[in-house]
Amino acid sequence: MSDLLLPTLLIATRNAHKTEEFAEMLAPFAEVVDLTDPDFENLPEIDETGTTFDENSLLKSASISKITGGITLADDSGLEVDALDGAPGIYSARYSGDNATDATNREKLLSELKDAPAPRTARFRCVLALTKNGQTLGTWSGALEGTIGFEEAGDAGFGYDPVFIPEGDTRTLAEYTADEKNAISHRGRAVEKLVAALRNGEVALG
Repeated sequence: MSDLLLPTLLIATRNAHKTEEFAEMLAPFAEVVDLTDPDFENLPEIDETGTTFDENSLLKSASISKITGGITLADDSGLEVDALDGAPGIYSARYSGDNATDATNREKLLSELKDAPAPRTARFRCVLALTKNGQTLGTWSGALEGTIGFEEAGDAGFGYDPVFIPEGDTRTLAEYTADEKNAISHRGRAVEKLVAALRNGEVALG
């Protein structure tokens, strides 16, 4: 960990898939824990009442860091489909209702697009917010352009990965290795900007 840029970094999520991706991408720079860690598991759920990815990421990060007093990173991300006027957008995780799962969300998406011809353009979008004691240290965003396929393919990744085909490829993200995905993903691109800001001293951690 000679390149450590941060102390233990709390990710404001209970989504194991997201935490795994952050741990892989930030491994050289920070030690990652999330809200399932015994030290943080009793922290409250934060209602995502914002109307944009920016608002929700800041809301989650600031709310948690205000309680802990430490440095917290939050991610708000989702899928925007042009044929659906940008839906599911900020509602991507709960697109198919209160009891939504990745599978039911994909099923609803493909059903909504059943009459939409190719190319069914879309993008994954991510906004990261880093806060300390409830105060914003910085925000960074990333996006990945692509299209929505007509059927699922691949068994890696999570969320909408099995139906999302990155621009310039014929494979879905669920057919990528973890390293391939992290190198081009919306989250990976946002993390690159975060790391660059830390390296360049653009974030006042003190």
